[in-house]
Amino acid sequence: MAFDTPLALENGAELGAFTVAYETYGALNTAKSNVVLVTHAFTGDQFVAGTHPITGKPGWWEEVVGPGKPVDTDRFYVICTNILGGCMGSTGPREIDPKTNEPFALKFPGVTIGDMVNAQAHLLDALGIEKLMAVIGGSMGGMQVLEWASRYPTRVASAICIAAAARHTPQNIAFHEVGRQAIMADPDWNEGNYLAQGTVPERGLSIARMTAHITYLSEGAIERKFGRNLQGKDKISYGFEADFQVESYLRHQGKSFTQRFDANSYLYITRAMDYFDLAARNGGILAEAFRGSPTRFCLISFTSDWLFPTEETRRVVHALNSVAANVSFVEIETDKGHDAFLLDEPVMADTITGFLNSVANDVGIEDKGQ
Repeated sequence: MAFDTPLALENGAELGAFTVAYETYGALNTAKSNVVLVTHAFTGDQFVAGTHPITGKPGWWEEVVGPGKPVDTDRFYVICTNILGGCMGSTGPREIDPKTNEPFALKFPGVTIGDMVNAQAHLLDALGIEKLMAVIGGSMGGMQVLEWASRYPTRVASAICIAAAARHTPQNIAFHEVGRQAIMADPDWNEGNYLAQGTVPERGLSIARMTAHITYLSEGAIERKFGRNLQGKDKISYGFEADFQVESYLRHQGKSFTQRFDANSYLYITRAMDYFDLAARNGGILAEAFRGSPTRFCLISFTSDWLFPTEETRRVVHALNSVAANVSFVEIETDKGHDAFLLDEPVMADTITGFLNSVANDVGIEDKGQ
């Protein structure tokens, strides 16, 4: 969806004509009351289900979205957008700047989680959708969920926030900075102008991905999956090749990531996450972000998630409780770490299913034929 009107950004800048890339699943009912907006995590995209057209792999949330699944596309009309600043069709640093006829690169303005949500709101306006039955997402997607509920409370009947927080912690900012520095230290980055120069900072981007991927796992998950097992050999090499399976795994993750993601988008999106702080925008009081909200909330955390630990989720729950918001909270026991929200977690699936069924009943969506 292309927009000719400028988008005012939170940093005071203005993005001229912009585009929001999106996918839809299921059918919109006559009342337009069965819409579920799925917001993607940091390196996700709009291809939440089905076959990804670039990688050929299943959509990133096949466990949750689809016919008969917790977000049931036989019953709900699902929309998933590529975020502003992304690299899968929505306007971002790799897109062409109409003023120069070259990629924006670092001329792209800094964007925030709020800007991403505003772009999504423009899309819904253009589609004639006034209210969401639900907005759901994990990790950075969960940040967007909280932003939606805070910024547009009357447009959001329910919000499901998974493995996320109302702010980025200093530790998270630190990991992001390591990734950014790895990218910018790569000589092929060319001060952000690598596309115009015909280069790609693959080494730096790969290291950034490897570092970040460690934070998505837990010690238990790494031990269970890899241990100290060697990769295709019987003894160590005493060199610097990938002796251990975990090393080989991380190198594979880094290399494959460079084939589908843009390095400058990595810089911009991590910055947007770093700047996210709902309390700071509300006089330092998180509860003020949700005062008077009519939205029903469901928050989910995982015991082994050290990137977005349960204490951060509880902070949001306490804020919601303090303003008498309608909130449910589930902490799920698992050793899968932060990435648990992307995996087969029966308790999570049951929680989402039950919550959405309850909301659907409240808004009068009885079955898929209505």
